[in-house]
Amino acid sequence: MATQLDLQEQEQLDSLKTFWRQYGNAITWVLILVLGGFAGWNGWNYWQREQGLKAGAMYDELDRAAAAKDAERSGRIFGDLRERYPKTAWTQQGGLLAAQVQFEAGQADAARASLQWVADHAIEPEVATIARLRLAGLLTDAGQHDAALAVLTSTSPAFEGLVADRRGDIYAAQGKLSEARSAYQAAYAALGERIDYRRVLEAKLTAMGAPPGVVPVVVGTVAASAASTPATASAASVAASGAAK
Repeated sequence: MATQLDLQEQEQLDSLKTFWRQYGNAITWVLILVLGGFAGWNGWNYWQREQGLKAGAMYDELDRAAAAKDAERSGRIFGDLRERYPKTAWTQQGGLLAAQVQFEAGQADAARASLQWVADHAIEPEVATIARLRLAGLLTDAGQHDAALAVLTSTSPAFEGLVADRRGDIYAAQGKLSEARSAYQAAYAALGERIDYRRVLEAKLTAMGAPPGVVPVVVGTVAASAASTPATASAASVAASGAAK
């Protein structure tokens, strides 16, 4: 009985050796790839965390420079952020902050350049749209109306109401009152009843002789169903805090 058991074990061992000779290398490479991928994923996450921490430290410096209204230093720090950590959220926010300081210091060209970079490179579409809204305002102030309208062609859906409002401002600056009125009406419809910024739009429309409720609302491509969503409410708060510049 013992001899028969030993023969079975030997057969199993021979089968295992045969199997390993046939598939051993493939199994080894699969394990290497799996373990290597896991190590790479951990390494990537670690690198991302390190990038975020370093970018955050630089943003703190930028914030201090902004608080001191030092436009030159703010611009230099944002330049370093842009060069070293272009894909972090800190760099996107840094561009918006640097542009604000530059604008307040009378450096309109530098402010436009900072906003253009954020508009072109921001990973989050909401941040890119905020940059586009502010950039369009600066371009309008400079009399570059066509460029301002072109900036607003690619935006986040959550900001449709504010984008329409900005278009209305640009059309009004051009003297195109019919287009401006339609844009304001579209913005009014998109923002919803609970958005405080609607009062500003009411004032604009009333000044144009088309108060809401009297003239039919032209919504265009803006979906009225987007009104009163958290994202839209957040967008409206940007305008209320001076998103134009």
